[in-house]
Amino acid sequence: MQSIEGKVAIVTGASSGIGRGIARELARAGTVTVLAARSADKLQSLAAEIAADGGIAHVVPTDVTREEDLLKLFTETERLAGSVDILVNNAGIADATPLPDLSTERWQEMLATNLTSAVICSREAMRSMKGRGGRIINIGSLSAKIPRHHSPAYTMTKFAIEGLTKQICLDGRDDNITASTIHPGATRSMLAPGSTDKLTENCLEPEMLGELVVYTCRLPPELTILDTVILPVKNPFLGRG
Repeated sequence: MQSIEGKVAIVTGASSGIGRGIARELARAGTVTVLAARSADKLQSLAAEIAADGGIAHVVPTDVTREEDLLKLFTETERLAGSVDILVNNAGIADATPLPDLSTERWQEMLATNLTSAVICSREAMRSMKGRGGRIINIGSLSAKIPRHHSPAYTMTKFAIEGLTKQICLDGRDDNITASTIHPGATRSMLAPGSTDKLTENCLEPEMLGELVVYTCRLPPELTILDTVILPVKNPFLGRG
């Protein structure tokens, strides 16, 4: 296993939930962590917590549905911290709309947030990592394995994340760029306010996913955990009829 101290890591959706937990654990492991999300005040609060723990974090307010914001995220990262070594594509939203009721507008919003943002960030990261190597971690979902009822937009975007990960691994291997998908089970987060943030048992904590991200980043550069599911064993995923 390798140290990631001093590596530059970008985390999207870092203002709350899973992204916040991942960013904190990466910073604890010594990375220079760039926090990206729309909520600048929440990012500043997290950056202050990281600094109080002896870590280094930079805030770059970012709307992941706007390409110009994503391009600025990478130029600001370069200016503030240097070239990116680790990218965590975590930003995402949930939806529970049956396909017959799914508006084109809502579909485009889901696509932009959950998939297109990851594609653009991965493209920019690979451009920066070319010739140097690096690691891209995509946060998927159990819905990429077994869909939930009436959630076609969420399911389709998460299935596509697996394809993105495999394509990065294939196309990036000559430059020592690799990728992983982590599919979390029930996690206390703000993915679905009023639901996922109310979980009290049989759930993961965001920091647990952060520890898994750190472990993955510490692997030798020629290795990856291509695709992994982490979940409480009492989740209604195993043993479905």
